[in-house]
Amino acid sequence: MASVQVSLPLPVLPEGWSGERDFKAIGPLSHATDRNIEPVGPHFLAHARRKRHKRTFSEDDRIQAQVNVKKVEDDDAGEISELEDPLMLQREAKDWKGQDHYAVLGISKYRYKATEDQIKRAHRKKVLKHHPDKKAAAGEAQDDQFFKCIQKATEVLLDPVRRRQFDSVDEGADVEPPTKKETQKGNFYKLWGKVFESEGRFSKVQPVPKLGNEKSTKEEVEHFYNFWYNFDSWRTFEYLDEDVPDDNENRDQKRHVERKNQNARRKKKTEDTARLRKLVDDALALDERIKKFRQAEHAQKNKRRLEKEAEQKRLAEEAAKQKELEAQAKAQKEAAEKADRADAKKAKEAAKNAAKKNKRVVRAAVKEANYFHSGGDAPPSQIDQALNDVDHIITKIDNEELADLTSKLSGKKNAGEITQIFKDEVQRLVGAGKLKEGEAKSLS
Repeated sequence: MASVQVSLPLPVLPEGWSGERDFKAIGPLSHATDRNIEPVGPHFLAHARRKRHKRTFSEDDRIQAQVNVKKVEDDDAGEISELEDPLMLQREAKDWKGQDHYAVLGISKYRYKATEDQIKRAHRKKVLKHHPDKKAAAGEAQDDQFFKCIQKATEVLLDPVRRRQFDSVDEGADVEPPTKKETQKGNFYKLWGKVFESEGRFSKVQPVPKLGNEKSTKEEVEHFYNFWYNFDSWRTFEYLDEDVPDDNENRDQKRHVERKNQNARRKKKTEDTARLRKLVDDALALDERIKKFRQAEHAQKNKRRLEKEAEQKRLAEEAAKQKELEAQAKAQKEAAEKADRADAKKAKEAAKNAAKKNKRVVRAAVKEANYFHSGGDAPPSQIDQALNDVDHIITKIDNEELADLTSKLSGKKNAGEITQIFKDEVQRLVGAGKLKEGEAKSLS
């Protein structure tokens, strides 16, 4: 841009003079200096734009306003691009308390998550689009009702206290819990996770534990449900209060409305607590992990019970087996003892029979020895004495000694040999101390 050289006067004003009228009063300037001036700045650009397009001031302002609106809309289109509900645009400003402030500003998809910067940019976009002056410039009716709704929505959402009050009753952020039928189709964690995420916005304790998935541990699941059964909510219901009359003279009416509002808040708080408790109960009843944990606990209890029963059974079987073995051993012992007794009895009988036989043999041998009488037949006295002596010898010896004596006498026919055998036996018994010398008279 070419520079222009001009001569500018250097005014010398009297003391106390100022303004255009005082400046004119000084008359022609007596001093001047040369300076280079370049036309710059928005006013020159606006002047050049009007000259180029042959516009008036009002036409240029209207067209530039439209350009600015388009630019803002293009800049924010990626973040704030919700369609406006025609019914919402027809709202009355006096009904601002029933409006959805987030929807009015076009950020309903963000709701309680919207940042202050997003709210301000949404407000700027809506103002540029719905400002009454812009509508007037476009030849539309000058209806500022929705513009006032925009201003009220921004006023509420930029005030932390009032925004929290509105968020407490913002049904647009609520997520309806799925039905039992919907849950049974699958996606329990996805469906109910959204519900608890929505409810978690009211928690005083942050962060709120996640619902998790089928891989969550028992401790994590128990922590989750314990958190929700002990949920500490900041949710309030002041936003739904009936307006208190601003009349200093009617204090009774004001107190009445305040008490009415307090009672309504308590009732809504109680109802909300009961609603949340039922919601958690329903989720717990449908949570497949709880069933899995209970089955595992039941299986573990059954395992311990079965193990205990098996151990008791094993011990009982071992005791029964031991008892059976003892009974068998006892029976075997009794059978053996019985057999021994039978054998002993048989042996005793056999020994007795053998002893009887041996005694007969011994007594028969006495007869073969002629009752130990030499020459002729033995007299009766000798016979009686010999038999008595032999019977006495038999009583002094046991069965083995009797058998031994019998074996010595067996087959002997010679009276002298038989007599000598008896004499030897008497000597043996005398030597053993079983007989006295001369006690067997027939053999002395």
